[in-house]
Amino acid sequence: MEGQLQVEMDEFLPLRDVVFNTLRKAILTGQLRPGERLMEVHLANRLGVSRTPIREAIRKLELEGLVIMIPRRGAEVARITEKSLKDVLEVRRALDALSVELACDRITRESMEALLEACRAFEQAAEGKDATVIAKADVALHDIIVEATGNQRLIQLVNNLSEQMYRYRFVYIREGNQHENLIAEHREIYQSIASGDKRRAAEAARLHIDNQEKAIIRQIRLENESRLNKHP
Repeated sequence: MEGQLQVEMDEFLPLRDVVFNTLRKAILTGQLRPGERLMEVHLANRLGVSRTPIREAIRKLELEGLVIMIPRRGAEVARITEKSLKDVLEVRRALDALSVELACDRITRESMEALLEACRAFEQAAEGKDATVIAKADVALHDIIVEATGNQRLIQLVNNLSEQMYRYRFVYIREGNQHENLIAEHREIYQSIASGDKRRAAEAARLHIDNQEKAIIRQIRLENESRLNKHP
């Protein structure tokens, strides 16, 4: 297990929820890597808790699809597969294209200013090279666009995909050579919404997702190749 897992205590949350949030964050950010075994005793010792909240957290993570149970092996972090990636991004591509089209008509001046500031904040975050900070800035930018649609059902659908998207986004953002592409794509999305050009905005949103998909698939294949070389 890479890095030190630390429980961030919250007096308003039960311990089981605190442990769940800790493990969930570790999976989403790659601290607990795909395929890594989640052994209750080991995790309990690392986090300084009993096995019960660990067991409950693993069960909830399995329901979210972040953990899978392997017969005679136990729990492990779910791998990011090309199929799961394509399934999620196929839906997200359509939702993002719809979001920017609606935003072209409905975004307020205040939200437009917030979107410009979010673009700048992302560029500043990218200079820092901290993947967690960059990912949060990216999420904040896209949230402004989705909220600008005013469509509560659309907002709900996007939120339902947000955790899986965060995990994929984090894999993508860890590749430092992608940051300039992301900055350029964000600028194009901003400019197309600012000009009210729905077709341009939708094309920019789709390209944004397509480029992520290509880069993440490349990363998945490299990791699979590396794993096969270690265990021929």
